[in-house]
Amino acid sequence: MDRPLGIADPATVTAVAFDLDDTLYLQADWLSGAWSEVAAAAAESAGIDAEEFNRALLRIAAEGSDKGGIIDRALAAVGAEDVAVRPLVDVFLAHRPTRLDPLAGVEEMLAHLRADGVRLALVTDGALSTQQSKIDALELADAFDRIVMSDELGRQYRKPHPRPVLEAMRALDATADEFVMVGDRPDKDVASAAGAGARAVRVRTGEYADRPDHPFTWRVAPTAVAAAEMLRAEGLLAGS
Repeated sequence: MDRPLGIADPATVTAVAFDLDDTLYLQADWLSGAWSEVAAAAAESAGIDAEEFNRALLRIAAEGSDKGGIIDRALAAVGAEDVAVRPLVDVFLAHRPTRLDPLAGVEEMLAHLRADGVRLALVTDGALSTQQSKIDALELADAFDRIVMSDELGRQYRKPHPRPVLEAMRALDATADEFVMVGDRPDKDVASAAGAGARAVRVRTGEYADRPDHPFTWRVAPTAVAAAEMLRAEGLLAGS
């Protein structure tokens, strides 16, 4: 595919940034726990059948977790339109999992990259406390040289704004030609990297796996682990 003007394939990639949700773990695992807590809270406060409400939440969220109004629509689906939504939203936002599992091979892949001298960043959108709790539950914080939470820069700088990627490049002391972004969302991860003048590997994991590629997608891989293996096989990574 065509790529943004000014980007040349580098001899060596010295820095790689990874998205978090649906790139290093399945966000459905986090959502499942959050919806379960919401359903339990609704059962306690309003007498709603927890299992029925949880099924409605899961079904509606599966139609697109970023569409908004999931709790409202799930309440309507179980005939509980009059139940106050805000307290249930607060329960959702307060969800703090004790453990999340990275996708297979992710921990080993990150360790291998760093052992080869590749500098690593995590670039993630979302409420700061929520994203930090995910990182803690995944036990991945020490795998990265820099963690960029876009909300630390300001909510207006969430991907697809290029600023989070530019911050990762700055922190890793990498030029655009030395840097690769790996993420699942064409409209967020790839677009943010393209805006920063960098390459992006789109991975087909999670909720957005079937979305069309962004016009400036550089490579496509089935998983983040496969993306790293591809870069190594092509001789693009430092240490490969």
